[in-house]
Amino acid sequence: MLIDFAMYTALGIVLGALGGLFGIGGGLIAIPVLGLWFGLDQQLAQGTALVMSVPNVFVALYRYNQRNRIDMRQALPLVLMSFCFAWLGAMLAVGLAPSIIRWGFICFLLVVTLYNVIKLYGPSVQPVTDSRYGWPWYGALGAVAGTTGGLFGVGGAVVAVPVLTSVFGASQVVAQGMSLALAAPSTSVTLLTYAVHGEVNWLMGVPMAIGGLLSISWGVKVAHALPERVLRGLYCGFLLACAGLLAIKV
Repeated sequence: MLIDFAMYTALGIVLGALGGLFGIGGGLIAIPVLGLWFGLDQQLAQGTALVMSVPNVFVALYRYNQRNRIDMRQALPLVLMSFCFAWLGAMLAVGLAPSIIRWGFICFLLVVTLYNVIKLYGPSVQPVTDSRYGWPWYGALGAVAGTTGGLFGVGGAVVAVPVLTSVFGASQVVAQGMSLALAAPSTSVTLLTYAVHGEVNWLMGVPMAIGGLLSISWGVKVAHALPERVLRGLYCGFLLACAGLLAIKV
């Protein structure tokens, strides 16, 4: 038992640092790892990863907000709509076959990766100090991101970051901070939904959460030290690696 606790804590330390670096709470890489190495089915892996992701998201959000103050006028519609639609996505996810969710997650990651690669090597878009669009569009983004977050456990931030940078004109670190504001309430309600339906392994998730809390601030610090283009390139590679690990499980 003690050895298992130490192993899960160490895993959480690694995943927490990655979550802080990319602004996604660590759950994105935790899901394929839990499925591939520990044999959890897709929904159980997503629910267990959320145990780690929820506290990590709140800590990362606090750290990002310290360095780049989040505009609450933009964040509020993101948060409210994401919270509402995350519950709908989670209710849909717990009723689907694990293989369907896994293939959907793989396709989702590949599409988001392709989108990020196109933006990375396309014409550079200069970040703007104010948003190009008003609050209703933030609400629409929150609805889409919340639905994918509920369906896949962590998809909300993955959707929000590239849209905020390429469409709304935010810098990469600002977009990652905004995505964390979106993810904080939506991941909480998603975890609750998965837990009610018995799709959480708490004995694995709790030590992973402890490990993540120990390391997530390191990732945030590194994210703010890296050049914008390098951070985006690493983010694309990270998404592709996650999709590859899920494909191996299939």
